[in-house]
Amino acid sequence: MIVTIVSIWVKEPFIERFIEATKDNHRHSVSEPGNLRFDVLRHQKEPNRFTLYEAYRTEQDVLDHKNTEHYRRWKTTVEEWMEKPREGVPHTVIAPEDPSLWK
Repeated sequence: MIVTIVSIWVKEPFIERFIEATKDNHRHSVSEPGNLRFDVLRHQKEPNRFTLYEAYRTEQDVLDHKNTEHYRRWKTTVEEWMEKPREGVPHTVIAPEDPSLWK
């Protein structure tokens, strides 16, 4: 299993539009066959800072996600709204090991 934690800083005028676009990406991402989680988080003390927590079964599932229409639409839409490029850090899952515990 692969988890990627993505940090995103959004320019203040675009926060609400970013949230809506990201919720749309979330709705489609969680229906992908290889997706285990796709959480969208907003920092409490920095309201323009967001974290995406994405879990996929395999590297191929991650690649498949990046080739979906909804991901490409999200990426193109929100790119100019970011204060700086997003930072995604992939992780290897230690626990839980059983994928059925993820949903």
